[in-house]
Amino acid sequence: MVCDVHTLGACRQRYLGRVNDDGLPHPALREARVLARILDDLVRVPGTRFRVGLDPLLGLLPGIGDWVGWAVGSHLLVTAARLRVPLPTLLRMAGNVLIDAVVGTVPLLGDLFDAAWKANARNLALLERHAMDPDETRRSSVRALVLVLGGTFTLLAATGVGAILFLRWLVGVV
Repeated sequence: MVCDVHTLGACRQRYLGRVNDDGLPHPALREARVLARILDDLVRVPGTRFRVGLDPLLGLLPGIGDWVGWAVGSHLLVTAARLRVPLPTLLRMAGNVLIDAVVGTVPLLGDLFDAAWKANARNLALLERHAMDPDETRRSSVRALVLVLGGTFTLLAATGVGAILFLRWLVGVV
């Protein structure tokens, strides 16, 4: 294919390894789709439109289940790195996995959260959005990271101020 103004997007996608010469998705994207479906959307819960995968079911295994789900889900991060996803998007994907892993360690409630959060499906959506529009995905990931970091800083500052006010009140009462 000759790259010119009209085919620049397709040439860029092929250069970055996101599609092959036939214009089909990169094999790594196809693998990521299969993995995310198995982990988050394998079967439909009878009588509902809700789907559940192996990730929350693995979490029911005491001790090792959450770690197995986390390790298998981390494969999407490796795939994203291989496809040269920019750092802000990788950090956003890692945050999804981290939230899934940390909250998933809470017995039973964590498994229910896993079923609803669907970190692998979220990461697949980020990966596919990056393949279609890398610049917009990077911008939205930077915005999300700024909001999360700003919110975390605000929460930590409010907690610190609250602790100081509580200690001052406690000293005044005693």
